[in-house]
Amino acid sequence: QVQLVESGGDLVQPGRSLRLSCAASGSIFSNYHMGWYRQAPGKERELVAVISSGGSTKYANSVKGRFTISRENAKNTVYLQMISLKPEDTAVYYCNADMTEEGGRYYPGRYWGQGTQVTVSS
Repeated sequence: QVQLVESGGDLVQPGRSLRLSCAASGSIFSNYHMGWYRQAPGKERELVAVISSGGSTKYANSVKGRFTISRENAKNTVYLQMISLKPEDTAVYYCNADMTEEGGRYYPGRYWGQGTQVTVSS
């Protein structure tokens, strides 16, 4: 069993930055593909960024060049650095662990965090 705890969500003005963190329990964190999803009110949950167990990254087109996903295996933690935030980035952000990859596409894993709210508004 893996537990994920997100932190770092906040209310910020457009153009500002935030860094989200996701701390994972368990000793095999380094073996997992990890991802960040987000869900805005009235919308489906969407994949924002993925980092493979080997450190490769993929991003949704809407966040490319603005968001950076990284991981620190020694701390069982994955990060999402967000810059140049826009109102449309407003959502609950969820950490996901044990994602699967097939044909270059990533699919949700078994483990989810509780989510952290990011609100971008002036």
